[in-house]
Amino acid sequence: MRMIDQIAYRSGLRYVNPCIKTFLAVATLLICVSAHSVFISLITLFVMGILAVYKGKVPLAYFIKLYRIPVLFLVLSTFSIVISLSEKPLPGIVIPFFHQYLIFKENAIYTAVNLIITALGAVSCLYFLSLTTPVIDLLYVLDFIHCPAVLSELLLLIYRFIFVLYEIAAAITTSQKSRLGNKNIKTSIFSMSGMLFILLINGIRKSSVLYDAMEARCYDGKILVLREVTKATKQEIVMAAAFVTFMIGISLLQRSLF
Repeated sequence: MRMIDQIAYRSGLRYVNPCIKTFLAVATLLICVSAHSVFISLITLFVMGILAVYKGKVPLAYFIKLYRIPVLFLVLSTFSIVISLSEKPLPGIVIPFFHQYLIFKENAIYTAVNLIITALGAVSCLYFLSLTTPVIDLLYVLDFIHCPAVLSELLLLIYRFIFVLYEIAAAITTSQKSRLGNKNIKTSIFSMSGMLFILLINGIRKSSVLYDAMEARCYDGKILVLREVTKATKQEIVMAAAFVTFMIGISLLQRSLF
């Protein structure tokens, strides 16, 4: 997560207006999910990848690495769609399995492939947004659409505490490893329980210190953050609107033809 945050701050699209990037990502995601089309999903996957890697300067190896967990999860979750177990052979690809049969349904294979590619297209939209837009800019977008301030502040504080707890956990883990705290299962469980207890205590302590620091700085119920927001240019607005219109047109054309 820290790496994603660092890449977002160094991105070539860092100073593009966050509202434009959010509109492009969210609109494309909705079109990709609602279209149920392999072609549109592939376009989404390709365009978002090009924008993130070529324009956003995200390392290609790291961008591909991010897809490992979604791909693994999708492949495992679609097994239940493609494969069914039956006592009698049914239409499709049949493989004997002990005293029963594994049935690979041909229409289910297409459904599974469509589901995987659609999900990856949606994930690519979220990756594009997270790898090119820091959280501070996303909070600006929430303020722009008049999201309740309490939600924005909770998001900011939770995001901050994720990094605080991560640093504490990393230091504790290093200390435990240096003392052979993970040499076997028993010591690993003991070390894990100790680390979780310390994280709980430190989390409560850090939250108290943070609130005292905010009170000392005249906190009145609203967190004010200095943002560097660039005004959207006409070219950015036209290009984002043109791409979304193009995707909607392709989706409607496919529905009318098929």
